[in-house]
Amino acid sequence: MDLHTNGRVQNGANYKLNEGIHMKIGILGAGSIGATLARKLSGAGHEVKVANSRGPETINPEIVAAGARAVEATDVVTDVDALIISIPLSRIPAIKPLIANLPADAVIVDTSNYYPTRDGQVQALDDGQVESVWITEQLGRPVAKAWNAIVAGSFEAKGKAAGDPDRIAIPIAADREADKAVAVSLVEDTGFDAFDAGSLADSWRQQPGAPAYCTDLTRQEIPEALAAAKKDRISQRRDLAMAAISEKLETGATLTSDDVVEVNRAIYI
Repeated sequence: MDLHTNGRVQNGANYKLNEGIHMKIGILGAGSIGATLARKLSGAGHEVKVANSRGPETINPEIVAAGARAVEATDVVTDVDALIISIPLSRIPAIKPLIANLPADAVIVDTSNYYPTRDGQVQALDDGQVESVWITEQLGRPVAKAWNAIVAGSFEAKGKAAGDPDRIAIPIAADREADKAVAVSLVEDTGFDAFDAGSLADSWRQQPGAPAYCTDLTRQEIPEALAAAKKDRISQRRDLAMAAISEKLETGATLTSDDVVEVNRAIYI
């Protein structure tokens, strides 16, 4: 895919590829977000292949039935216009050799978040480095940040047609216009409003603990939430929300995605 050949429209802070462009997309990671991405992007007409660390035979057959191809990790980075990384943040440094085989003009979109209880302590992030900036350092390539700030259940079930007033907005951050254009277009194709949240340096505003993180806000609501974020408070709020969710689970309660969104709204906003 050549952005300059196929064209791109720019309207203020909003970027989108022209309608009808079908891309070759690799998805690394077949968990809840990765699987939903594979289904939605295949359904939108893109050529999608998906891989995980355990081999194509372990990919959920429903993903293949939806139109994506299950491939080896070494194949997911070849001959693609975009690679979406949907793996735990702790595993990102280990995929640098794989990323080295990605086409030089391919866009990388990262969906990860830092949770110390899952990822272990990363000193740079604990000291305040922005997660997306750290990821670019680990990979040696620029990335766009998208789909990190939505609960898996909301992402799977709450997509709506463009123009619906209740359509959830997903913040996107990137430093390069071409990366942002691709991320915006793909987010729109998954059934959500893409919202330009600025540069990677600004993407802490969509990290766990921030008001815009996993709170299911609309395009009208999300600007205020992004502006209200306090960098020195988000890690504490992230941990508080995780503690509240863990406490509910320890009682034997079953939490839906809407329950998680409700907890996040109570603590983050």
